[in-house]
Amino acid sequence: MRIIPLAFESLGTRSMATFVETKDCRILIDPGVALGPWRYGLEPHKIEVERQLQHWREIKSHSENSSILIITHYHRDHYNPKEPKMYRGKTVLVKHPERDINFSQKTRSKYFLRQIQGFTSEIRYSDGHTFEFGNTAIIFSEPVNHGPDSKIGYVIEVVIKEGKDVFLHTSDVEGLSLENQVSFIIEQNPDIIFCDGPMTYMLGNHYSQENLQNSIQNIIQIIDKTGVKKLILDHHLLRDLDWKQSVKDLFPVAEEKGLEIVTAAEFRGLKNELLEARRKELWETMPVQKLKKTQV
Repeated sequence: MRIIPLAFESLGTRSMATFVETKDCRILIDPGVALGPWRYGLEPHKIEVERQLQHWREIKSHSENSSILIITHYHRDHYNPKEPKMYRGKTVLVKHPERDINFSQKTRSKYFLRQIQGFTSEIRYSDGHTFEFGNTAIIFSEPVNHGPDSKIGYVIEVVIKEGKDVFLHTSDVEGLSLENQVSFIIEQNPDIIFCDGPMTYMLGNHYSQENLQNSIQNIIQIIDKTGVKKLILDHHLLRDLDWKQSVKDLFPVAEEKGLEIVTAAEFRGLKNELLEARRKELWETMPVQKLKKTQV
């Protein structure tokens, strides 16, 4: 199985876009990318905008080579409703647009599904279902909370299984602070996990110290109870320059188990470029004229 993280915070944009290739099929999970509209009271820097466009080109290129596209939920860093032709001839496995969904995502999902209707070969609701393509199984969790409560809605976790290889993509769980986010992972016993880490940059606001501690304990539980060999922590966690300090209790446990904890960039053999977290520094060292709003 070949796994390529295409766009993540450690690579410079908001996304969890991931390409997976097995002997039977090519799969693109969450083909979207975005930028934080405001950080430190500042708009995205030109470097961030350029990186977003670069990542979108990579996502579109990989979509052309994919037969299956997966949408875990309807936040714009995980899908793009403005490019319906990208779904031409694809099997599209999506979060159910009416069940276990909040109002804003329900509205977005209806618009999105109308846009891609007529382009796709088929659209299937994936919540809690398993799909088989040759010897490749794509297994979806039941909807789990987008974060520590249901205010922001629900997401579906994804497993891709080929023989003994098991890859799991958590989508936006904000660090696994709840049991319903964790139980599916332990049950599936993955080798590699791409996890949306704790939202530490929002501590004291949307995210509490209790949420963080619950996340750390639950990730330790996953390390103890599964055979995971590589744990990729990224997305919300990598909006925090001090992310390693925030989850420092994980590293001794991982080392004892012989487990690698890395970012998506490090998984690809690249250096971390936390552009959003460094936005203030970018504007101070490389001021540019106010940018026109850029969409992909």
